[in-house]
Amino acid sequence: MQPELLRRYSAPVPRYTSYPTAPHFHDGVDAETYAGWLSGEEDDTPLSLYLHIPFCDRLCWYCGCHTKQVRRYEPVAAYVDALIAEIALVAHCLPRRRTVGTIHFGGGSPTILSTEDLSRLRQVLERHFDLESTLEVSVEIDPGYVDAVKLAAWRDFGMTRASVGVQDFDSVVQTAINRPQSFRQTERVVSLLRELGIGGINLDVVYGLPHQTRASLAKTLDMALSMEPDRFAIFGYAHVPWMKKHQTLIDEKALAGIEERFQMVRLIGERLQGAGYLAVGIDHFARPGDSLALAQEKGAVKRNFQGYTTDRAPALIGLGASAIGRVDGGYVQNIVATNEYMRHVHEGRLPVARGFGLSDIDRVVGDAIEALMCSYRFSVHDLKQRHGPVAEHIQAEAARIHQQDTDGFTAFDGDRFDVLPEGQMFVRTIAARFDEYFGRGTARHSVAV
Repeated sequence: MQPELLRRYSAPVPRYTSYPTAPHFHDGVDAETYAGWLSGEEDDTPLSLYLHIPFCDRLCWYCGCHTKQVRRYEPVAAYVDALIAEIALVAHCLPRRRTVGTIHFGGGSPTILSTEDLSRLRQVLERHFDLESTLEVSVEIDPGYVDAVKLAAWRDFGMTRASVGVQDFDSVVQTAINRPQSFRQTERVVSLLRELGIGGINLDVVYGLPHQTRASLAKTLDMALSMEPDRFAIFGYAHVPWMKKHQTLIDEKALAGIEERFQMVRLIGERLQGAGYLAVGIDHFARPGDSLALAQEKGAVKRNFQGYTTDRAPALIGLGASAIGRVDGGYVQNIVATNEYMRHVHEGRLPVARGFGLSDIDRVVGDAIEALMCSYRFSVHDLKQRHGPVAEHIQAEAARIHQQDTDGFTAFDGDRFDVLPEGQMFVRTIAARFDEYFGRGTARHSVAV
């Protein structure tokens, strides 16, 4: 890969976990708007829920999430009270009692919750929703602050998949990001999960961290592979200190450059695919037979704020401070500041901060970008079947983008638009060419590699 070409395609672009992306959400979408959207959710398809727990026992300097460190449990307990109240508010706005098929707990560290509060959450969810007998519950886990008792409580809640944070096992890297975590700690948690009968185990690895090298990354991957997880989620470290002030504690001079990050991505793909994992989208790998791998083979993988998923629910309800959801009307994000979020909920108000109402063009472009991010291609014919004549807009855009592609990274035959193998590492950059909002406003993004 020529350095000039690599630098050009690695310019900062969105990760496209939504379209339009979150920086374009605005305060014109408020609690009244969201209540109206919820009341119009007449589809009988099971809902998905995302519950955000914005607390951690420690603050990792690389983290880009909305979270904060707490040393006492009282703020967490008070937050759970508000979360329970919000669940009731949302359920009241829906036109009738709904079924839930998927729940995802993110953070922060959801495992900071006490066993008592976890039981309270399960009870309130059962009070307001019908939970499917095949309910899938995924939970993000920090191995440094969890034990057998807590994991058993999560099993009793219904956890079916655990995403275990690894990041990197190298001690120098761990010190540089303030996340000490031994291999033995992680291995023990994975073993406990299996003993408890948790059928899906994911490991999260980050590349591009300070002082990380290809050699240290390869060693981390080998150690992670020894635990035989079902999936890997691989994330490029996003250095955004203008958004996350704690990232100023990271030495920028110790970060890998674009060319080194590119080589790390190649190393990860070679190592994991060489071990038998199938690549899913830009940053996930799954064992053959895993539900994500099977969905990939069928062209049924979806992408949302949690990354690649088999969840095909048309409505995702976000609950908790900063949580983002999507219903038929559009996207909604809750208030980020926990105290302000809690005040709104206890006053009986949906804690909406901003959102985005979707136009017909937004829906078509969003589907096209999601297809590119999941399978590196889309069909104009398929888009027209779903959206009608408005999809002709994408046909014209695809022709223009392919005509302007002097690097030979795309193909277009009038119907199918493909990102060719040599361009797939840069699919985010290619997707951005379809994005009608990209470049507007003051939004800043992380690099594309």
